[in-house]
Amino acid sequence: MIRGADIVVRSLIAENAEYIFGYPGGAIMPVYDALYDYSDRIKHVLTRHEQGAIHAAQGYARVSGKVGIALATSGPGATNLITGIADAQIDSTPLVCITGQVAAHLLGTDAFQETDMVGISMPGTKWNIQVRRAEDIAPAIAKAFHIARSGRPGPVLVDITKNAQTEFAEFNYIPCLGIRSYKPYAEVNKEAVQQAAELINAAERPFIVFGQGVLIGKADKELKAFVDKTGIPAASTLLGSGALSEMNTHYVGKLGMHGNYAPNILTNQCDVLIAVGMRFDDRVTGDLKRYAKQAKVIHLELDPAEIDKNVKCTVPILGDCRQSLEMLIEAVHANKHEDWLQRFRELEKEEKKVVCANDLSPTKVGLTMGEVIRFINEYKADDAILVTDVGQHQMIAWRYFDYKQPRTQVTSGGLGTMGFALPAALGAQLHDFNRQVICVCGDGGIQMTIQELGTIMQTKAPVKIVLLNNNYLGMVRQWQQMFFDKRYSFTELENPDFVKIAEAYKIKGSKVTGRAELSEAVADMFIHDGPYFLEVVVEKEDNVFPMIATGCSVEEVRLS
Repeated sequence: MIRGADIVVRSLIAENAEYIFGYPGGAIMPVYDALYDYSDRIKHVLTRHEQGAIHAAQGYARVSGKVGIALATSGPGATNLITGIADAQIDSTPLVCITGQVAAHLLGTDAFQETDMVGISMPGTKWNIQVRRAEDIAPAIAKAFHIARSGRPGPVLVDITKNAQTEFAEFNYIPCLGIRSYKPYAEVNKEAVQQAAELINAAERPFIVFGQGVLIGKADKELKAFVDKTGIPAASTLLGSGALSEMNTHYVGKLGMHGNYAPNILTNQCDVLIAVGMRFDDRVTGDLKRYAKQAKVIHLELDPAEIDKNVKCTVPILGDCRQSLEMLIEAVHANKHEDWLQRFRELEKEEKKVVCANDLSPTKVGLTMGEVIRFINEYKADDAILVTDVGQHQMIAWRYFDYKQPRTQVTSGGLGTMGFALPAALGAQLHDFNRQVICVCGDGGIQMTIQELGTIMQTKAPVKIVLLNNNYLGMVRQWQQMFFDKRYSFTELENPDFVKIAEAYKIKGSKVTGRAELSEAVADMFIHDGPYFLEVVVEKEDNVFPMIATGCSVEEVRLS
């Protein structure tokens, strides 16, 4: 017989958990007491805020492919996880969140730090449960891990009352291998694959759009084989970046509001659109009434809820995209679409001339975000991980960072959570101290979780932090400039001395204000052994182009 708190920790160890990201408090204190005895078998990272803990768990999960673990107390500790839970749900990130709760006999009495976490978290979790007895802890955690990582991954929450943590029970951990009412994988329909192959073989202007489902399904090799055999142009969503090397001759860029000119324009000119592991969100499609109406749509998707949700498809292929792609590779003919691919390249030249040249090699006095990313590309390793916050810097970094390998992109996609990057970069770095992790932030977002510099200090995680500082909430300001007559309402920031803050956390830092200093400063950052904080002051009123305004069609993309 052991305490329920020990059952929690031993259950996590049984799941081969490497890291727990958390913050202690009264209702979870028995678990923290238990952790004291298992420090040689599982590592706990004390973040400076519970939101930092769950974003760090997200970063760890996205890079490792494992389940991230966040631990918090009841009340405000638990509610501080909600933003990360919602972020993980929409971005399909596997998490197990464990929260403490008041003792079972106090439930419903408005006891100190009592909140209904099952009710609060229900819309944002894949599954949740409240455990009130010690003997129910291990089965609940086993089920949580199975649900979190299987099928379309997502966050799960296990709320454990304090009495369950202090009571005694037998420990017998049995991993969960299946649940009768939960069928996360559908069998791929061979007839659907054959129908799709016939459409692809007959197509003159086929186009592949792929998303994070390729990475989740570990189908990057199959995607490459499919693209190489068929010769079809392929473009990525934000979260799909890295699933196909940007060096691939058939890769044609990025989709969506601030994606590349050619794939957006030509989406509405293809005759067959093959969507692989992506959900047709509004930032990719623009006006749905005018999205790819001329095309027959083939949708390879794991989650049945996404089929026909936004875009009606001609041939749905439900199931694991790795298996679907393997079957499609066998069924399609080898082909080339050189004339069609050339149309992408011609539009690509136009974008490079009008937009990219000014972003990457500007002649104006002020620094651009794009040229910072250009120098990062010069010095980074091929397997370097880019972690971005949300805003203009996120879109610029996404557009110009050279993605050559899978799982090298970590960002907040569907929820767009400012403050995500710094703790997520910490989690990514802790998975592998030897890989370069580059955290690119804006001056607005970093101040939402800047206290996690303390966690980086304590763990000595060698994260390279690049702050692109324009003294504005840049993306909101861009919209105010373009659509609100330059009425810059509460978007200009008076900022602190960021380098001094970093140095107060014992992190070496430097600040760049001129072009002549930039290359050497970036090189020094990568050479430095340990975490580094590089602030680059960029132009205040630079905008991100191309751009598809809300409500516009993908073919109405603007270059300026």
